[in-house]
Amino acid sequence: MTMTYAIQVEDLKLAYGSRTAIQGLTFDVGTNEIFAIIGPAQSGKSSLLRALNRTLDDAPGMKMTGTIRVLGHDIHKLRNVYELRRKIGMVAPLPVGLPLSVFDNVAFAPRMAGVRNRTELEGRVEKCLRQAALWDEVKDRLELLGTRLSGGQQQRLTIARALSHEPAILCLDEFSIAIDPVTTMRIEEVLRELSRSLTIVLVTNLTQQAKRLAHRTMFMLNGELVELGPTSQLFSAAPASTKTLHYIRGDFG
Repeated sequence: MTMTYAIQVEDLKLAYGSRTAIQGLTFDVGTNEIFAIIGPAQSGKSSLLRALNRTLDDAPGMKMTGTIRVLGHDIHKLRNVYELRRKIGMVAPLPVGLPLSVFDNVAFAPRMAGVRNRTELEGRVEKCLRQAALWDEVKDRLELLGTRLSGGQQQRLTIARALSHEPAILCLDEFSIAIDPVTTMRIEEVLRELSRSLTIVLVTNLTQQAKRLAHRTMFMLNGELVELGPTSQLFSAAPASTKTLHYIRGDFG
């Protein structure tokens, strides 16, 4: 069976002025794969996510070479960057709720895309909240300000909002950094279910989270790809690189 790719990156190099963030990165992400990226701070993980949907385009002093293909298209040849960003949902490390109701948080993107029919909006909101395992907790409080939800609920609301423009790829940047372990595990269940219909790229500072969730894991260090392979291989007693072993073991990071 031939694998299809949601993301293909070839010889990506990225620098901010004189500081190199990514050095010659080449990898691919399969359709419907959960792909984890691990590594210590300043490894280039978040810069890589931002490069995928071109939110780095206006960063001061940013220079980028190499090729990124999303769903088969070279993203730097696309004229409509907003269409690219609709295909890639982004979830930030901390939940960033809009100062709107729960309903309007999720309905915001569809409205911006031209959806005006109330019934259609209600259906989209319910679908996304269900996908984020939040519907049962907020279905009677849809007019409540999203910022008044608990931290874990706000994180799931952020996921629902990212899903509201029906992306093909969902990128999460250390989503579990500010939520409790029980909520983290619940969101992980959500991600497993979402991977049936989406490709998921997960940057995580929790190596055990990558071990639990990902089909494949990529270890980055100082902007370079150290090791990439099946998650079971990286977390075995003898990964290909001793650097990987020391990082997973907690010797640095």
